[in-house]
Amino acid sequence: MRYDAAPMEGLTDRVWRQAHQHYFGGADRYYAPFISPPENRVPIKKKMAELAPEANPGAPVIPQLLAKDGSLAAWMIGLLRREMGYTEVNLNLGCPSGTVTAKGKGSGMLRDLEALDRFLYTVFDEAGGPISVKTRIGVERPEEFGPILEVYNRYPLAELIIHPRVMRQLYRGQADRAAFAAALPACKCPVCYNGDITTPQDLTALEAAWPQLAGLMAGRGLIANPALFRMARGGAAPSKEELRGYLTQLYTGYTAAFGSAPAAISRMKGFWHECIGLFAGTEKLEKQLRKLREPWEYEVTVDQIFTLPLRG
Repeated sequence: MRYDAAPMEGLTDRVWRQAHQHYFGGADRYYAPFISPPENRVPIKKKMAELAPEANPGAPVIPQLLAKDGSLAAWMIGLLRREMGYTEVNLNLGCPSGTVTAKGKGSGMLRDLEALDRFLYTVFDEAGGPISVKTRIGVERPEEFGPILEVYNRYPLAELIIHPRVMRQLYRGQADRAAFAAALPACKCPVCYNGDITTPQDLTALEAAWPQLAGLMAGRGLIANPALFRMARGGAAPSKEELRGYLTQLYTGYTAAFGSAPAAISRMKGFWHECIGLFAGTEKLEKQLRKLREPWEYEVTVDQIFTLPLRG
């Protein structure tokens, strides 16, 4: 079964994608964090550079769009195909962030199914496929997913990536796998499951439970354990040497990308927040890591972390 890396704003950019592939691999596809098509239809160079094919060698990258204007989304899809050679583009109908949903984007689009239908009609009419969708199962209740799925089933989606939480949950509580299982037989396109995949055993159990799936997608679980996919396929757990090289490549890459070590440290805190659990006895150093700002402080603290044993 295919294993995909989920798009995560502020984490799964091209610097991370290259470091992850180099040290751990295992991802069949990487979904890039969403970009929003500019209303003036003038591409933003920094955003486009993030998706440039030459900056993304290796496993395929799938761009993701966050939009509510179907014509604007279709224009951006055409641009990504013509100028960068992408085929599949993913539509983000799942982001639950309040700043996104307040604008009627992301999972906020699930509030108005007539508007959702118009959006998808315009996108497919003006851009054509292959187009995939990443979705939540509702706004307030899982029972909302039936009518939402009826809308999706009207279109030739390349894939439907289902995160079985509702918008109001954000990332709280558990993913509703029962609701996912109930909806799966009614899906008319290939389906990928996303949500609460944190261990290799999660991947193998889900693959056994739903062998008809096109793929499984992990986000935070893959940041917390970058060898997650490798381990699910029978490979080794991450070693200290791999983790040191991986995290050093991230730090060096972000320092170069941002032109600032303090800015790189701010980004690295996000990675350490997720993956520090790989080490035993980190409570004191974890607090220290959250507060530090200077490069020398960061480097000393990281050296101290790497004196600790990895959890078994």
